Amino acid sequence: MSHVTNETVIECLKTIKGPDLEGDIVSLGLVSPIMIDGGKVIFTITVPSDQTEKLEPMRLAAQRAVSELDGVTSATVIFTAERAGGSASNSQRPTASATPPKAPAAPNNAAARQANNSAPVPGIKSIVAVASGKGGVGKSTTSVNLAIALAKLGQKVGILDADIYGPSMPRLMGIKDQPTVNGKILTPLEGHGVKVMSMGFLVEEDTPMIWRGPMVISALTQMLREVAWGDLDVLVVDMPPGTGDAQLTMSQNVPLAGAVIVSTPQDIALIDARKGLNMFRKVDVPILGIIENMSTFICPKCGERSEIFGHGGARDEAEKVGVPFLGEVPLHMDIRKNSDGGTPIAASDPDGPHAKVYAEIAQSIINSLDGAGFEGVAPSITFE
Repeated sequence: MSHVTNETVIECLKTIKGPDLEGDIVSLGLVSPIMIDGGKVIFTITVPSDQTEKLEPMRLAAQRAVSELDGVTSATVIFTAERAGGSASNSQRPTASATPPKAPAAPNNAAARQANNSAPVPGIKSIVAVASGKGGVGKSTTSVNLAIALAKLGQKVGILDADIYGPSMPRLMGIKDQPTVNGKILTPLEGHGVKVMSMGFLVEEDTPMIWRGPMVISALTQMLREVAWGDLDVLVVDMPPGTGDAQLTMSQNVPLAGAVIVSTPQDIALIDARKGLNMFRKVDVPILGIIENMSTFICPKCGERSEIFGHGGARDEAEKVGVPFLGEVPLHMDIRKNSDGGTPIAASDPDGPHAKVYAEIAQSIINSLDGAGFEGVAPSITFE
C-alpha cells in the first residue's frame, strides 16, 4: 500500500464540482487544510449554512473519492457551514457593547425553556456549562475532573470541548485516536468512562483554527448534533474562556441546566468571573455555583501551604452575588502533572484528597440538577 500525500488528496478533490457546478471545491477555496494520519484523511468543506442539506451529495462525493485513493484507509469529510455575508445593511450589523444584550425575559424553569426550543438533543437529560471569564484559571482541567467524578458517581457522562480555538481534551483525556464516521454521524471517543468530542481530534495539535464566528458556531453544532452521544445523564460543556460571540450565542440558545463558574482567588480573575456569571444571568441560565481553583499551593515536598493567588476570594464573591460556593481546588503538582499526562487526578487517584474535592463538587451539581426538576427533560441546543 502506497503512502497517501496531501498533494494526492488535493488533486483528487479538484475533480469534485463546487456548489456553482462550474469550479471545483479546491479552486473555490472551500477545503480546509487536510490532516493525514497514516491512512486516515480528515478535512472540512465550507458551505453556506442554508445549503448543507442540498449539498450533502457533494460532501459524500468528496468523501467517496478520497476513500478510494490508494493508501487511504478512511476518509472523514465534515461540512463547516458559514452564513453568506455582504448583504446586510449597516443597520443590521452588530455593534459593540460593554455588556451582552438582554435576552427576552423567560420563566426560570425547565419546562418553559424546553417549550421555547423545538430541537432537543435525543438522550441527553442535562447540559452543564463549565465557564470562566478569562483563560488560564484551569477551566478545562476542572471540566475533565468534574466529568470523571460525575461518572464515578454513577452518572452517564459526556464532555464537549467547545473551545474551538484551544481544544485541550485530547491531551487531558489521553486520547490519540480519531472519531469514526457512520454516514454523517461521528462516534465519540471515550476515556476514563466519559464520552468525549473535541475539534482537537480532527486537527493536529499545533494547527491554528483561523475561523470566524459563524464557522465556530457551525462546528460546535456538528460536534453536538451529529455525534452519537447515546443516553447521557449529564453533558459537560467546556466553554471557551471569556464572554464573546461564541459564548453569548451558546448561552442564549442553549437551554442549559446550569453553569459552573471557575475562578482563581485573585481580584483580577474574580472581575472576569463576575462578567461570565452576569452573562449567564442575563440569558436566564441558572448558576450552579462558583469553584475556587488554585486556591492554595501545597508544597509537594514539605506539605506547607502558600496562598500564591490569595485565598477565599471566590467564596466571598459567591456570598456577595448570592450563588452557591462549590469548593476549593488546591494548586498541586499532582493535578498539573496528571492532567498533562492524560490521566486526570479524578481517574488516576480516585481515593486521594484532590479527587475527593472534585467528587464533592460533582455531588453538589447532581443534587442541584435533581432539585431543579431537569430529570427527564431533553435539553435542546440550537445555534443561529
